Amino acid sequence: MRRTSLLLVALAALTPTLSGCFPLVAAGAGATAVVASDRRTAGTYIDDDEIELKAHDVIADSFGANVHVDVGSFNRNVLLVGEAPTEALKHQVEEAVKDIPNVAHVTNLISIENPTSDAVRANDALLTAKVKARYLDENKFQINYVKVITENGVVYLMGLVTHKEAADAANIAATTSGVQKVVKVFQYID
Repeated sequence: MRRTSLLLVALAALTPTLSGCFPLVAAGAGATAVVASDRRTAGTYIDDDEIELKAHDVIADSFGANVHVDVGSFNRNVLLVGEAPTEALKHQVEEAVKDIPNVAHVTNLISIENPTSDAVRANDALLTAKVKARYLDENKFQINYVKVITENGVVYLMGLVTHKEAADAANIAATTSGVQKVVKVFQYID
């Protein structure tokens, strides 16, 4: 059973266009259980998925290959990571995402540099899968409490967590082979 879980985590990480929908794709009717165990309301859970999809579309349509931006949304708080060649483009991406319905806050951590290569992105997907697999193995918190986004070897963590869960999540991520740095973008509930 653990092999199946690890395979599903790896599949989600290696398929960026499906990763936001991963619980729905992988679990089918079991998606209800994922939403029920999530700390967000069902409406917020759906909003987060919609925000991510819309943000990816807006960024692709407006900026094309000029930027590489990964988007995470958790509790309507959006994290932007990736690369933009100029400060102006970084700011324009943020402004475009702020206009998406239901976005409460945007944290813009896009770096000013040329977009990363496909090889770097593939390694990032692998690192995300490794961190998620370790979360399953360690079993210190519900895996859906923490969203993992990896960009250029840096692991970004989002979620509604206690301080202990945040510390456990950050420690597990930081001690995962290949991770260069961990950045916490959590909302604390204790």
